[in-house]
Amino acid sequence: MILKLLIFAIAAVLIYKFFGGKLPTFGKSPHDKKLDDDTLVECATCHTYVTVKESIIVSGKYYCSPECTP
Repeated sequence: MILKLLIFAIAAVLIYKFFGGKLPTFGKSPHDKKLDDDTLVECATCHTYVTVKESIIVSGKYYCSPECTP
């Protein structure tokens, strides 16, 4: 019984490490992931691309400048 539990625990750790130490997330959309500061996003108004660091976020949408914000 203890041997089965030990084998199960080792298998669980190996599966955990196989996924990079993170548990897989099923059912989440790709938009739920966190973006890095240097990732380019499109302005919702003028459709130019700016980095996340330079953008203005209003109601979950990215804008390139205060002139483009609603």
